[in-house]
Amino acid sequence: MVVTVEAARRGGEALGDSALRPDGVLKVTGEFAYSSDLWADDMVWGVTLRSPHPRARITGIDVSEALAVPGVHAVLTHEDVPGEKFYGLEHHDQPVLAIDQVRYQGEPVALVAADHPETARRARDRIRVGYEVLEPLTDARRAALDPSYPKVHGDRSNVVRHQPIRVGDMAHARRVAEVVVRGEYEVGMQDQAFLGPESGLAVPAEDGGVDLFVATQWLHVDQEQIAPCLGLPTGRVRLTLAGVGGAFGAREDLSMQIHACLLALRTGRPVKIVYGREESFFGHVHRHPARLRYEHGATRDGRLVYVDAEIVLDGGAYASSTSAVVGNAASLGVGPYEVPNVRLDAYGVYTNNPPCGAMRGFGAVQACFAYESQMDKVAEACGLDPVEVRIRNAVAEGSRLATGQVIDMPAPLAAMLEDARAFPAPPPTGTADVRDLPGGVSNTTHGEGVRRGVGYAVGIKNICYSEGFDDHSTARVRLETVGGEPAALVHTAAAEVGQGLVTLQAQIARTELGVRQVTVAPADTGVGSAGSSSASRQSYMTGGAVRAACEAVRERVIELAEERLGRSLPGASLHDGRVVAADGLAVASLAEVLAGRAVEETREFRHRRTTALDPLTGQGDSHVQFAFCVHRAVVDVDVELGLVKVVELAAVQDVGRILNPLALEGQIHGGSAQGLGLALMEEIQVRDGVVRNPSFTDYLIPTILDMPPMRTRILENADPHAPYGLRGAGEPPTLSSTPAIVAAVRDATGRPLTRIPVRPEHISCG
Repeated sequence: MVVTVEAARRGGEALGDSALRPDGVLKVTGEFAYSSDLWADDMVWGVTLRSPHPRARITGIDVSEALAVPGVHAVLTHEDVPGEKFYGLEHHDQPVLAIDQVRYQGEPVALVAADHPETARRARDRIRVGYEVLEPLTDARRAALDPSYPKVHGDRSNVVRHQPIRVGDMAHARRVAEVVVRGEYEVGMQDQAFLGPESGLAVPAEDGGVDLFVATQWLHVDQEQIAPCLGLPTGRVRLTLAGVGGAFGAREDLSMQIHACLLALRTGRPVKIVYGREESFFGHVHRHPARLRYEHGATRDGRLVYVDAEIVLDGGAYASSTSAVVGNAASLGVGPYEVPNVRLDAYGVYTNNPPCGAMRGFGAVQACFAYESQMDKVAEACGLDPVEVRIRNAVAEGSRLATGQVIDMPAPLAAMLEDARAFPAPPPTGTADVRDLPGGVSNTTHGEGVRRGVGYAVGIKNICYSEGFDDHSTARVRLETVGGEPAALVHTAAAEVGQGLVTLQAQIARTELGVRQVTVAPADTGVGSAGSSSASRQSYMTGGAVRAACEAVRERVIELAEERLGRSLPGASLHDGRVVAADGLAVASLAEVLAGRAVEETREFRHRRTTALDPLTGQGDSHVQFAFCVHRAVVDVDVELGLVKVVELAAVQDVGRILNPLALEGQIHGGSAQGLGLALMEEIQVRDGVVRNPSFTDYLIPTILDMPPMRTRILENADPHAPYGLRGAGEPPTLSSTPAIVAAVRDATGRPLTRIPVRPEHISCG
């Protein structure tokens, strides 16, 4: 089934409608309260002293001058950490404050609390740290493959994870392949570039614990890391989600959370920490930069025979989620194609570069750029259309991936590629308005030296967590009468990070309980974990949990109605504030049935089981669900100056079922914009472990002038294993938009373009 977004906008508030976001107007008018707006009486300000060196031994720390500054309430070092001194998302390898050495530029060394932020900064600058500067270890490929390369973490291997994939007989495959293409590719370090910097407020509690109000993606995993470092039981560290100004993976790891809590407990006063923009670049993880080597063998008619690949992901100084990123890059490393023979090795390594972790696409982005570039090479070598070679190799329902996992859900990839190819071509760009040309208002051209190119790409992304992780979400739903009308209260710990999850939870409750009035309680740790707002999983997981809790409430309400009426109501439902019998007749109002009582149920939702990848062969049913997106990009390129104007992006995506058309369209546009940024402009420039551009002046992100018009074609092929048949939709557009844009630039210029982001010097013929 194909549904256009415009046709689906009905303006209601149930599932399938473009329900308005309750925070939308507040955000547009500037009235929404973000975490950086938090305030408390008697509050003091916290700041962090960070290392200027990517690798150094600490020979001493003197805080006496800082403590002497009037208005300073506390200065803390690692010696003041009362509990565990290390934390981490997957491996507890990161110190709360540096102990005897620093492993990346910007590593936290000391903390200051003062009654004014400027006082705190002045005191911070008076802390004296002795450093013995060492040569940073920044070569990720040597860290992965050279046993003699020095170790970042003492005796611990530099390899966080090596995941091989082994399928078929490579020796035989090489003999029968008639066409062989090779390529080496590089992906730069991309930043999530959220607009709301890391911030939060820690308030000491009467029970000796602490209440933390913070912008995060996963309240409970924060709690599990914070409490041991504070030396407190988990229940005495309570977290409430504050307003989040974007996330995209960077808020999965801790930033200021433990630091604010330490200062609050030491001073006995509320402590607020807000990073500036430069500090934010050092305060969160980034997308793993990668070096990828690929070799594809095919028959002369373009059918893949084998893929031989090596992927090296630079995890930086600490592990974060590198292990899982490697698992994704390996398992999805040959793309959505049927390949009978595969030898692939994916590595994630420690270096003294900035730590890297989760970012939208999570390992699949890097691999997608390489394998899609290779597919264009295969097409050229075989004399085939780039779309046709993809169609001939596309997976479908029933296909077996390189990991041995069978795709047991609709996968209409060939049809999606045909749809992308069928989009009408945008009209030629005229020269009347320079804003329509590469260089824009810089007035660098009036059309001379400008060439048009078209490119295609497709990506495959896993949804939810993988490899046997016990992924679950909890929801509590309460139904009662308020002011004589039935009203529902939904409470989860799921983080609203801008994706519209609050809206969706209310839509589910309205649909399942047949009520108009729904309140979504603030997310906090007062209810069971909802998991992270990442991996495109919250609609699937928390949506599933809210539905399950609503179903339990509905069953109880119908039981109450049966007791009241003295008869059985098989097949009854709730609709428009009434209990409705199977024949469609209303038999009682909810207000009458509830009679002043409240019905409350809590449910956990778990998806089907997954398994870890075999450490030697990479075989295993590691993923819950797969999502696909196809992009066509049209670009104009000034080949003399190396400037690119993306004229149009067109996307075809299968979402299983549309739950909120407008929010869905926003996810596709947003993911495509981040892919455009990676293709053409976004990169943290790191030289010898030192970040050269920690600002939005020098780290460029797409603006409204860079983002082209978009066409979208949204397919609904329900996944029978998922709540409502949905597929996670937020990440797939980020995968395929990048290689599609680069393919279009290649088409316009004839240049190989093996590195992203593409720079003018990679293009220019002048």
